[in-house]
Amino acid sequence: MSNVVAIVGRPNVGKSTLFNRLSRSRNALVDDRPGVTRDRLYADVEYLGHRLTIIDTGGFDDDPQDPISSKIRDQIGFALEEADLVLFMTDARQGLTPVDHEIASELRRAQRRVFLVVNKIDGPELEHLAFEFYSLGFEHVYPISSAHGYGVRALMEAVLESLPDTVEESLQEVAVKVAVLGKPNVGKSSLINKVLGLERLVVSQEPGTTRDSVDTPVSW
Repeated sequence: MSNVVAIVGRPNVGKSTLFNRLSRSRNALVDDRPGVTRDRLYADVEYLGHRLTIIDTGGFDDDPQDPISSKIRDQIGFALEEADLVLFMTDARQGLTPVDHEIASELRRAQRRVFLVVNKIDGPELEHLAFEFYSLGFEHVYPISSAHGYGVRALMEAVLESLPDTVEESLQEVAVKVAVLGKPNVGKSSLINKVLGLERLVVSQEPGTTRDSVDTPVSW
């Protein structure tokens, strides 16, 4: 099996942009509006000759007025349980926030290896913007630009160096792909969760809760 790396952080810090860059895809929706990603997205990637599974997660938010916020946090929790390493993304332009401190506390409780990623640093002349994030207390801090690629290779080299080598699986099973389609709020996500036997997708009464196209394997 490949190592699992989860990307977490508050809304709109660039998690999905990094996910798309590493997976060389546009599987995760990217928008200037916060909270676009809600469900966990997975991608099996090969980087510098190593195989990884990358998980994109929704933005960590503690808004009591948002009924979906707690469900997104549950999805983040599931990702942390699976992860061998966590990329905790922050936003250099907005600076350190109380939510960043809350996420840092959650990650310590989860007892996962954490690399702190300070995003939206487009070049070395802006790396000083990362200094305040050292106060979160994480040993590994990496300034990057997920949009332009600055610092991403150095980050991923450090990630690969910190993870154990994995054994290449020799057998590849041919899977049948099934798409579940329908108009909003007819129960597509509830059906998928029932088939999987777990809360894989966020479900609510709000139409359009699912925004990304989500792939998930199942044996039946």
